Amino acid sequence: MSVLLLTGATGLVGSRLLPRLVEDGFECRALVRGEAALPPGVVAVRGDLADPGTLRAAVDGVDAVVHLAALFRTRDEDAVWRANRDGTRHLVAAVQEHAPGARVVMSSTGNVYDADAPRPARETDACSPTSAYGASKIAAEQLLRESGLTWAVLRLPFVYGEGDGHLASLQTLARQFGLHPAHAYSVAHHRDVAAAVRLALTGAVDGRIVNVTDGAPVTVFELARLAGTPIEGSAEPLPNPFSGHLDGTLLRELGFSPLVPSVYAAAQEGIL
Repeated sequence: MSVLLLTGATGLVGSRLLPRLVEDGFECRALVRGEAALPPGVVAVRGDLADPGTLRAAVDGVDAVVHLAALFRTRDEDAVWRANRDGTRHLVAAVQEHAPGARVVMSSTGNVYDADAPRPARETDACSPTSAYGASKIAAEQLLRESGLTWAVLRLPFVYGEGDGHLASLQTLARQFGLHPAHAYSVAHHRDVAAAVRLALTGAVDGRIVNVTDGAPVTVFELARLAGTPIEGSAEPLPNPFSGHLDGTLLRELGFSPLVPSVYAAAQEGIL
């Protein structure tokens, strides 16, 4: 039985991934800062990515680390950099010192890609994100890539499903960020995030950055309607139509096949 540490275990993605990792037979630890409801059998390890001295107990003796912890929706850009770049630096250093043979799988984001891309984004594209979130995740990726550890980076799209609240938030996000109703984004269901993590934990993705997507981009208009929070349509021109589109060819070539092929398949199955 492999020993695995999960960061971000109580987040929207982590809380759905962790039970699946337990079912897969991993002996799971979860890095938590306080009391947290965790699946049976998961060991809670108190620690904080902001405090390097607390991380030894979390990583000592692990075979794998799945690093999901990140900070996104906040106006405090300094906090975003501290959480995403500096937190990753502290985690990498702890693994280097106490579990140098561990495989580290880190979640990143499709937000690292440039908005004016002329086609769906590929992993080899140059990235110059302007947001603190995107820039801090690129910096975190670089830290891991240069660490000398066994690593894989999963760039996630808009993740949804299992009542996580992401779809329900679209009406507010569309208004807040001025999202065009016709803009389509790559998406992935929680089942497929777990499938991508499983694949990475086998070693099939070692030393690679890969995009995770079901390959069926869907518009903001459709997503909001499916969530039961419809928004108005628009006939205005759509700028940067490929922004938010991820090319998932590489991960498919490495053995990934989506379990939930589209958001409409998820709706039909009742797993939105």
